[in-house]
Amino acid sequence: MIESLLFPLVPERFKEDERYRKGHINIINALPGRRIMGVHIPDMKELAKQLAKRDDALFLLESFKSAEKKEKLYHEEIVVWGLLLNYVKCSVAQRLTLLEDFVPVIDNWAVCDVFCSSAKWFSKVLKNKQSSDYVLMMSFLNNCFVSHREFEVRFAIVMSMCYLLNDDIQMVFSRFDNIDLNSIVSEYGVQNRINAPYYVKMGLAWCLATALAKNPDATRCYMNRCALPDDVKKLYVRKVKESFRTRNVNPY
Repeated sequence: MIESLLFPLVPERFKEDERYRKGHINIINALPGRRIMGVHIPDMKELAKQLAKRDDALFLLESFKSAEKKEKLYHEEIVVWGLLLNYVKCSVAQRLTLLEDFVPVIDNWAVCDVFCSSAKWFSKVLKNKQSSDYVLMMSFLNNCFVSHREFEVRFAIVMSMCYLLNDDIQMVFSRFDNIDLNSIVSEYGVQNRINAPYYVKMGLAWCLATALAKNPDATRCYMNRCALPDDVKKLYVRKVKESFRTRNVNPY
């Protein structure tokens, strides 16, 4: 796909410093077999912005989804795929179609979270809650919430954290109540993952800690009545204590 555009962006330290390289790879924690180049996120964002300006940007996005063996894509290619999807000029309907092809390919927290934090177009959709675009996007997110795939559920959670914790915070809480953690399959398997699906649980904790910073009363009320498992609640308290915005805020 776009390896030739990414290889020049690989930092020398990633190439030459084995300890740094292993640390970078371990943080991403990609699924076995996913190759990693080590390109920094700002460089991937800049490349995606350049690609989004090309006349063939939409064709390039189609090429990503039609790749015969998506598992052979580099991690960075998938990140750029998601960023390009966010940056390209197109209708919400077009973007949703592209999103339907992209979300099932998300296979680690980094791809998920970089995409969600860059999906600024979603804020515009939220301004008109009577529009068909809003209905379609919320339906898409709701389907992700009830998915059995770990990173599709995390996608819905992180998108909610980034864009839905203001007027829609109660709706987000209601979605959390309906997540069936026992039905979610961790693609990492169960080895060394007693609390699988870990990345869904951590996403919930992160989102709830962010909700506490934005609306402490509503969040505390929810946490005192919710049926989330104890391990999620413990992760939530940990995230609250780690954040400079909430370290002095009572989580309950």
